[in-house]
Amino acid sequence: MSSVSAPVTRQKPERDEKREHILKVAYAAFLDEGYAATSMSGIAARVGGSKATLYNYFSSKEELFSAVIEEKCRDVQAMFLDADLDGSDFKKLLVQLGERLLRLALKDDNIATFRLITAESGRFPELGRLFYAGGRQRGKQILGDFFQRAQKAGKLRLGNPRDMAMLFGELCKGELVLLKLWNVNPKPSDKEIKATIATAISVFLAAYGV
Repeated sequence: MSSVSAPVTRQKPERDEKREHILKVAYAAFLDEGYAATSMSGIAARVGGSKATLYNYFSSKEELFSAVIEEKCRDVQAMFLDADLDGSDFKKLLVQLGERLLRLALKDDNIATFRLITAESGRFPELGRLFYAGGRQRGKQILGDFFQRAQKAGKLRLGNPRDMAMLFGELCKGELVLLKLWNVNPKPSDKEIKATIATAISVFLAAYGV
């Protein structure tokens, strides 16, 4: 089996309500104004405090944006960290995880984030790098760790867990995310979501199932 990096451990820091509020406000500002037009001064004004207070938390707009992306990706990462492999019906677990993954990707705010990154990364390549590192790359590592655990539990054949993670994610998103992203099908039905995941899991298990 191909090696992967050390499993990601889930950290549970104490809540910082001020920081959480800044991230929420900053996210809204980035979506409303775009990355280029958003300033630390403008975010501080929205937050209702001084710019000095904002800089106590984040040293730059880039650092703040990175923190926003990490926060947005937290839910997706957490569900694979928490997934229980002890149950006997592994296919059912994959269906549940796949549906949750797709429904999260289809949320309006997540679609808006994808659009923001696509629109701005041509002028600001660092945005694409931050989004990839804090979102897709980290998510692939966590999902790869999940599939590595599944292999050890005898639920999957041996293979590269990172390759499994990539395939699983792309199969689950199917066309529905792109169709919503491009406003072709802005409100996928529950039937469409379930059909996409049913196909995704069948293909995935055909490749890696025991």
